[in-house]
Amino acid sequence: MQSTFATNVYHIASKIPKGKVATYKQLATLAGKPKAARAVGMLMKHNPDKTIVPCHRVVGSNGKLTGYTFGNGIQAKKLLLKEEGVDFTKNNVNLTTSLWKTN
Repeated sequence: MQSTFATNVYHIASKIPKGKVATYKQLATLAGKPKAARAVGMLMKHNPDKTIVPCHRVVGSNGKLTGYTFGNGIQAKKLLLKEEGVDFTKNNVNLTTSLWKTN
């Protein structure tokens, strides 16, 4: 059985639209635990259904692509994000244009 935090994180992450990304810290904050970014990372790693929770749309606070357990790892994550229209500056997501605004 999932914790309330895990359920909240997966629910929030499921709302990230195509062409946008969220940060691990952003999801932790939205789920009520702003210091739990690493826990969010672990939840994304153990994502039970990538068709419902688009874990590839979660990146580091600096736009860096971090672990991805599907396909060819980071390369697969980058390809998926590019296909969805996420902007990159070199190898990092351009958070100025691609960060999900939750207002």
